[in-house]
Amino acid sequence: MENKIKIKIFDLLPSMGVNTYLLWNSNNEGLIIDPSAPNQNVISFIEKKNISIKMILNTHGHGDHIGGNNFFSDYFKVKIAIHKNDEKMILDPKLNLSSFMGKEIKSKPAEIILADQQIIRLGNKNIRVIHTPGHTKGSVSFLIDDFLFSGDTLFFQSVGRTDLPGGSYKSLENSIVKKLFILDDEIQVFPGHGKKTLIGDEKVENPFFGIYRN
Repeated sequence: MENKIKIKIFDLLPSMGVNTYLLWNSNNEGLIIDPSAPNQNVISFIEKKNISIKMILNTHGHGDHIGGNNFFSDYFKVKIAIHKNDEKMILDPKLNLSSFMGKEIKSKPAEIILADQQIIRLGNKNIRVIHTPGHTKGSVSFLIDDFLFSGDTLFFQSVGRTDLPGGSYKSLENSIVKKLFILDDEIQVFPGHGKKTLIGDEKVENPFFGIYRN
């Protein structure tokens, strides 16, 4: 059997255009990245494919990325993971900004606290945690095989906003240039919003990083 990660993208919060990712390996062991809202169709898909969900990963603590934490964590009886610097955000609607979006979101506490360069195992696969602060202090990206899940750090020809509490453009720029742009050019980037891209393409074409243009 081919030992390759499979990826399914769901849009569970159309008003915000958040990408929720379902990943699973050749043994049908899976995880969910940034469940933006409760959704029964996702569960139906997972059960149809006989995927065993092992954990929920949050790239950061904003309300539009954590709204389904409790729903999926409770259903599959799995733990939530987030970086230590965003740990408190998911518990407080003011900190995660959901109270300003018209809906207060409170996630249960994360039981897995992430750190830079930590390795998480999904069966026979390694997932590397890359701390990429800037959008929030605890933003992370997840690298598995040739796939990078960048949250709201790096987008197709754009970057995450830094004008919200905890944001820093200097930190964001440092995260992208020194932690993401050092990755192989052929790494596929799956962002928190919008379509996927390549590390190599963003070095050359992202308007925020003209220094990389030929």
